[in-house]
Parts: sequence; structure tokens; C-alpha cells
Amino acid sequence: MASVAGDSNFLNRELSLLKFNQRVLAMAESRSTPLLERLRYLCIVSSNLDEFFEIRISSLKEQQRQNPGSVGPDGFTPSEAFDRVQNIVHALVERQNNLLMHDVFPRLKAEGIAVLDPSEWSDALLDWAHECFQREVMPLLTPIGLDPAHPFPRVYNKSLNFIVSLSGQDAFGRSASIAIVQAPRALPRVIKAPSDLVGKPHGFILLGALINTFVGELFPGLDVKGVYQWRVTRNSDLFVDEEEITNLRLALQGELSQRNFGAAVRLEIDQQMPPELATFLQQEFLLQPHDTYRVIGPVNLSRLMQICNVSDRPDLLFQEHKPRLPAPFDTLSSDPQALFDAIARKDILLHHPYQSFQPVLSFLTAAAYDPAVVAIKQTIYRTGEDSELMRLLLSAAKAGKEVTVVVELMARFDEQTNINWAARLEEVGAHVSYGVVGHKTHAKMALVLRREKGLIRRYGHLGTGNYHPRTARLYTDFGLLTADQTLCEDMDRVFSLLTGLGARRPLKLLLQSPFSLHETMVALVKNEIAHAKAGKKARIMAKMNSLLEPGIINALYQASQAGVRVDLIVRGACALRPGVPGLSENIQVRSIIGQFLEHSRVFYFYDDGRENVYLSSADWMDRNFFRRVEIGFPVLDKKLKRRVINEAFVFALRDNQRAWRGLPDGTYVKVKARGKPFCLHDYLVKELG
Repeated sequence: MASVAGDSNFLNRELSLLKFNQRVLAMAESRSTPLLERLRYLCIVSSNLDEFFEIRISSLKEQQRQNPGSVGPDGFTPSEAFDRVQNIVHALVERQNNLLMHDVFPRLKAEGIAVLDPSEWSDALLDWAHECFQREVMPLLTPIGLDPAHPFPRVYNKSLNFIVSLSGQDAFGRSASIAIVQAPRALPRVIKAPSDLVGKPHGFILLGALINTFVGELFPGLDVKGVYQWRVTRNSDLFVDEEEITNLRLALQGELSQRNFGAAVRLEIDQQMPPELATFLQQEFLLQPHDTYRVIGPVNLSRLMQICNVSDRPDLLFQEHKPRLPAPFDTLSSDPQALFDAIARKDILLHHPYQSFQPVLSFLTAAAYDPAVVAIKQTIYRTGEDSELMRLLLSAAKAGKEVTVVVELMARFDEQTNINWAARLEEVGAHVSYGVVGHKTHAKMALVLRREKGLIRRYGHLGTGNYHPRTARLYTDFGLLTADQTLCEDMDRVFSLLTGLGARRPLKLLLQSPFSLHETMVALVKNEIAHAKAGKKARIMAKMNSLLEPGIINALYQASQAGVRVDLIVRGACALRPGVPGLSENIQVRSIIGQFLEHSRVFYFYDDGRENVYLSSADWMDRNFFRRVEIGFPVLDKKLKRRVINEAFVFALRDNQRAWRGLPDGTYVKVKARGKPFCLHDYLVKELG
């Protein structure tokens, strides 16, 4: 196989993730993006980087410690990868903060939305802020003066903190030097100021600025020489010993309490912090200068998301999209029989957020309250703290239906929410399973068993995204409502495997990880290779969030070399190098970053005109293929198949407004508009919504 000169055939995962965040940041930099949305994208980058450090940087540091000489598929040792990553992140953070402070904030201020620095406070606003501090903030603050009797406090992951440089002697005659003040997590980080005091419709004061201005009142009689914000990010990956636990929920509950005190991986500090204080904090958290990020403005930009929700400035936001109910739900009565009859007549394809998520809720509402329904089976990965869907499952269980829910307790950063739902479901008599320890249940399935004319008839919903109504308004995902008995029987077999014990049972239509999904995808790629070698048309298209698994990448390289045309639409990390002569010249990689988050997983194989189309819960990653329970399901109806091909691929490949093209070295360039402008998201909003 051909190789890129001097490099591996695989791109580095962490560097590719950072390239994705650069593309997100480009949305914040673009003047064509509405102003409040520009701020939102800045917040998204900040949140993404938090998780990047909590998970990916933590993993790199652990690799440096345990296997310093190991070489990954990308050809880097852990230290080589870490050094490259740190250089890019430092540049990214600097670019992000400069954009906020020197472009977005001033433009917002000109529009009457101001985040006011203390230097801009009028006397009246200063008095109001002082009263606010004394009434709402100061009673909750606990200053810690560092000395032998007061060691450095335990600091919560990503919490807002201040280091205060002091001089003088206190009431006990102790010499003051350094104090730590932790901002209470119960307080809002953004405070709305009275508009009559700021002279603008929307004026905001940051909690950090409030504490910084008045923190001296916590140290009466002492001289405050400097006050500086800082924040530490910690390793947030969870470890549960699979061989030792007897109850996953209880074991995970204990582990969650320690998540916020893992090893430190990043230190963010005020740009003005003196070197000696920065060094002091680095030593306290066992961090190096390259782990330290000096920032202009607030140390946590993601908390500014509150400002993006200003309700009376729709002109500064994307045009609000209110998805309509698709046929036949737009004309269906509330009678459950009508809904089940409609699904029985033909499969129904849903494409969120262009089409409403309400049909999924209507399906489960009918299941919960229809006397003919005897059982509901559901997988839950992410669903949110306030979930109508979960309340429907609770109602169904209370009504005496057999409700079985496979709750994935290890859904990262949603563990506590899922634990809470699992407990509530168990309280009302639902059968709650936590899936298979060591294999996250990431499949998206809901199965309804209904008694009709003395027989059990199955109805199912299969999806590419979570059962989460809020993200269904923001993420692009496909869903399929079906009464196809072969598909539904396959679903039932998967549920039996998740809740019980026994040998793997063969599936007729569904593909399942960790058993058949990977081998089938590779086989379908090789099938296209065979067609190409036989002189026939061969085509592969795939859409996903991440493409990292070496086996499937090598198969795609082989397909390219055989002459198969391969179009990949990968939103985030991609380890495949496209367009390399002799290796991947027939492979194109695109990434679309826009109003909605591209989340659907769709796989297409021309197969000599048969056009096999699969929707899936799985990205093409090691974890999805081998360490998770995932499903892939075929689109059988010809009209629906054509819809998926058009909506997932044809229109996406036509996009010349939000699309980026991947280059062999892992960088991305914006696709240039040739001819009429075309935006995938705008087009589908118009056509489907």
C-alpha cells in the first residue's frame, strides 16, 4: 500500500479534534454568522475544549506515564502527540479570547448588549454592584489564608477561583501573603444589571468581576496587592472495576463523587497574574508551564451562553426554526389505533430537527396509554433531566404494562441523570437493566408489543440519535418508525441479549456491535472493490461524527486504489488522509459546520445498482465497533431510501456555504462557492420544516 512520505497513513485523533474546533471557531469569526450566534460558537468551543482536556489530554498524560515509548497508528509517541496538541491549543485559545474581547464584545456593546468591565461602571452601578456583592455573594464566600494551619483547599473541577496577594498582619499577628477564594457553585456566573443603571437594554456583570472588585472586604486591615482569577481542569474519566462490582449503579455513584477531584490536567489563569503566583499554582497542581493558559477576560467562556439567550433580539440570532409535523402525523387523530395503523401501512422516516420530534413522543404516548399495548422496551443513553419521554415510561409502568428499559449508566457526563431515572423507573415496577458491563449500550431503539386479534404485533422506532427532545431540535438525526416484523423481531432479540444471558442469536436485518457491524461494513466495502475490479460502477458514501478505526480506513484505502469513488462526510475527528496519490486519491472528506450539529450516521454502498443504505447509532470508531452495543438498520422502502440518499449525501455534497474539504495533511479549507450558493441546513429547513 502506498504511504504518505515521511508520515503515517493515519492522522492523529487529538489533532483532528482540534481541527474540528478550529472549524467551529471559524463560525464565530465569520461576519455572516448572527452576532449572538458568534458568541454561542465561542462558548461551544470553550465547552468542547473542557471535555477535550478532561478526557483526551488526560488520556495522553496517562499514556506518557505508562507507555512513554509506545507509538500510535499516527506514528507519534504520547509525548510527541502531546507537544503538538499543546502548541495548537495555545494558539486556538489565544485566537478565541482575542476574538471575544476585541471583536464580539465590542460589537455586542454597540447593539446594546454589554458585558461591563468594572472600569466602565458608573458610580450608581458601582453602588448597586456593591450592594449585590454584600447581599448575595459575600455571605457565601470563605477566604482561605494559606499558612501551616490552613493548607491549600480542595478545588472542584472547572470551578472559578481567585488567588489574592496580601500584605500586612491580621488580628492574631500573622503575616499575610496569599489567600484563596472559591466562588460558590450555587451563584450565577453572569448577573443581569438594571438597564437604567447601564444605559443599555442589556447590561451584564460577571461574577468574577464582582468578586474581583470587592474581595478586599474579606480581608479587613490588610493590603490587597492583587486579585487574579484561575480555574483548574481535572481528569474526568471514570473507572469502574468490572470484576469487583456487584451493582453497577452503586459502584458508579461512588465513583461520581470523586470525578471532580481527579488529577489536574490544565490551569487557566488571568493574563495579569504575576509569574510567582502562576508558579505557585503550577506546583500545587503538579502542572508545568505548558499546561498553563493565560486568558484575557473570563476564564470560563462557556458560562457566557446565558447571554446568547437574550429574547428580544431575534435579528442577532439564526432565524428560529419551528419544525412541522410530517405526514401522516399532521392529520392523525389522537386515537392510538390510528397511529399504529399508519405505521403498519408503511415505514415512516423522520429527519430531525427539520421535522418534529413529536411523532416519537406520540408513538410512546400511544404505547403508554393504549390498553392493547402490553409491553414497551426502550434503550436510554442520553435523555435529559426533564424528559417527557421518561415520564411516559413511568406512566406506562404505573399502568401495569411490562416496561423494560436498558439505561446506560456510563453515558459520559450524564451518569447522574441516568442513575436518577433508573431509580425512579425501578420504584414504579419497570424492569431496569444496565446493559452489558464493559460495553456501553449506545443503540437507539424503542419496541412496542401490542395485542391485536389475539396475536402480538410489534412496532418499533430505530434512530441515529438520542431520545432527547432538546437535542432533537439542534442535532441532525434520522429515525424510522416501522412495523416490519423481521426488523422488530431482530430488535426483540437484541433486547433479550441486553437484559438476559445466552448465546448470540442471529439477526436477519439488523447489524449489531460488537458482533456483525464491523465485519459487515468491511464486507460491503470489499464488495464495492470487487465491482470496481469487474469494470462496474462502484460508489461508497458515509456520513458520521468521527472516523478513526484503522480496519475500516484501510479497507477504504483499498477501495480507492481499486477505483471506487468514496465520499465521506465526517463532522469531527477523521484519521483518514484523503486525496493522497496512490493511496486515497478517490476519497473526498467533507465536514459541515452550521446552524445544526451534524449527528446522523448513514452508510451507502452502490452494490451494482441495489443501493444498500444503512442508518446507525455507531460512528466508525474502535469503541463503537468493538466496545459498545450499537445497531445498524437498513432502509428498505425505495422512496425512503431515496430520501435518505438525497438528504444525507446529495444535498450535503452540494453545500458550498458551510462545507469544509479535508486535505491530506489533516487541515481543512472552506469549500468555495461556484455558481449559486447552496446551504444544506437552509435547504432542508425549507423543504422539510
